[in-house]
Amino acid sequence: MPKQAPSFVAPILSATCRLSVLSLIGLSATGLMVLPAQAQSNSTDWVSTNTHAFAAPSAASGAQASTNVAGTSANELAANTPIHVVVSLKMRDQKGLDAFINQVNQPGSPNYRQYLTPDQILATYAPTEAQVQTVVEYLTRAGFKNVRAAKNRLLVTADGNAALVKSAFNTSLKRFTQDGHQVYANTSDAQVPAALGDIVDSVLGLQNAATAHTNYRIYRPEPSASTQVKRSLAAAPVLTGHNPVEFSNIYAAGSTPTASATTVGIISEGDLTQTLSDLQTFTTNNGLGNVATQVVQTGPDGSDYSDTDGTVEWNLDSQSIVGAAGGAVNKLVFYAAPSMSLGDITAAYNQAVSDNVAKVINVSLGVCEASAKSEGSQAADDAIFKVAMAQGQVFSVSAGDHGVYECQSGKPPSNLRTYTVSEPATSPYVISVGGTGLYTVGGKYDHENVWNEGVNSRGVLWATGGGISKYEAAPTWQSSVTGSKLRTVPDIGFDADGRSGAILVYQGQTSGTLPGAGPDDPNQVGGTSLAAPIFSGIWARVQSANNNTLAFPAASIYSNATTKPGLFHPVTSGNNGITKSGVTYGYSATQGFDYVTGWGSFDISQLNAAYGSTPVAAGGGKSGNTGSGGSSNAQGGTPDLFGLLSGLFGSWWW
Repeated sequence: MPKQAPSFVAPILSATCRLSVLSLIGLSATGLMVLPAQAQSNSTDWVSTNTHAFAAPSAASGAQASTNVAGTSANELAANTPIHVVVSLKMRDQKGLDAFINQVNQPGSPNYRQYLTPDQILATYAPTEAQVQTVVEYLTRAGFKNVRAAKNRLLVTADGNAALVKSAFNTSLKRFTQDGHQVYANTSDAQVPAALGDIVDSVLGLQNAATAHTNYRIYRPEPSASTQVKRSLAAAPVLTGHNPVEFSNIYAAGSTPTASATTVGIISEGDLTQTLSDLQTFTTNNGLGNVATQVVQTGPDGSDYSDTDGTVEWNLDSQSIVGAAGGAVNKLVFYAAPSMSLGDITAAYNQAVSDNVAKVINVSLGVCEASAKSEGSQAADDAIFKVAMAQGQVFSVSAGDHGVYECQSGKPPSNLRTYTVSEPATSPYVISVGGTGLYTVGGKYDHENVWNEGVNSRGVLWATGGGISKYEAAPTWQSSVTGSKLRTVPDIGFDADGRSGAILVYQGQTSGTLPGAGPDDPNQVGGTSLAAPIFSGIWARVQSANNNTLAFPAASIYSNATTKPGLFHPVTSGNNGITKSGVTYGYSATQGFDYVTGWGSFDISQLNAAYGSTPVAAGGGKSGNTGSGGSSNAQGGTPDLFGLLSGLFGSWWW
């Protein structure tokens, strides 16, 4: 029998109760808002959302600072300019959800590993049908088209234009020049009528000046690189490229089962045709079985998915996941956004959570945390990641590729003392993965240091992201170690150095086909976009070994680090900043936890042993709420891990 929702959560509002609520906030019995069709002119009738006036990140503070968006140098966007909005709604019972994700991950709790189904999320924590209908009808009456609510009710999307945005959300959109490109942004906070103030959290899509970016780094070999590769078989540790299947042996998988029982999601964008073809070639070249794949397009009907700019990234993600997973996963699901806008990427996260098929979801993307905070996507993403935790899903997120200067990424940092970090890696509801340089001897693990390739010819720093969030509180499992009240990243670190990066199949070849590559150059790619999928593949195989029943691992990672030192490869040398005029900026590696590689990388077999691995049950072992059948509280023969892990957890959350 399917389990019941926890007893402490509120039941669904009855029809009578919904009508009472509707009458209180000025709605008809059908949910229709009693508001004029045009925007209200009295400012006291409006309330601000978590989407604030756009401002470019300040090099001086790392936070949002004033720019010329609202000034005379910026012109109002043409009224008929198409705008796609993603409206994020507030959870119905935020405190209850926080309590549940604490309990579902806490050994000894009656709700430990009793993950919720999407229907139970709808019944307890998601916005009500009446609240969603209120927003849908408001947008429809305002003139928006293609108004659609996500099936888990966390988002409502709609198509309109700049004039409709100004009317419905009480903010103008202005265009301006940024880094030589014409972009637009909202000049004031996005607001909604007061009757919607307790429903709407943020309004995404009102700017295109800050977008998500990939975190990969193409390696360009020096003329002496071939000599270095030959030396890899000698006694001296070297940085050299790796076929992704090698990561299993390098990180000591031993007899750990593959991820054949676990589905992995990949947040992606655009056209996946080449990536799927190259994945087929990759598995064939390595004598692996075919990997089942699916592409889920997450944008509104009619969206354009022709962009191929991210193909290198999606190749890196998929081939590295399969390699680290031991050569097999149950399925790879690509959640493809139509663009890199923060609203579209948030919608892709939500689709992966709403579907509740993937137990592990890889995100090799990031954006300046201050931009995500201002847009409102940070708050929207956190709500989605919380639901993922309640359902037993884990997001693995790359920490960024520009050291402590994420908000100056792609540019020479202008203020070396100002440190910034990447979102969504800063979310306390994800595993943040930093980058290392991986040294091997004869193809075997020797040691790792902090990934930092220094600045390139344009003065841009390439190094692992890491540091302290300005906005996210630290959960107790981290603050008890760091002493910081704010979230720090990353949690762990894996190979990211381009010199020790993954050699990919790209356009059917393993050399000479990457953009800008010479005919004999290996298709070698690094960045924390390599580190995150390595962890995704590793965690997927440990989940498979445990019938997909394991909880969000952050608290146990931190506890295990102090009780099982052999579990981790400590990283004790290097930093993620710049040395100039004798001064070293950024954070440095230390013994134990640090702000550059977290606890370091896992020994896979030790990780598997720490979680009490058991063989996968016959028939694929699909117990747990994987979205592919099986009772979500079935243990599938897994022995009780309470005794093993209860001593490793303290007070779990805040």
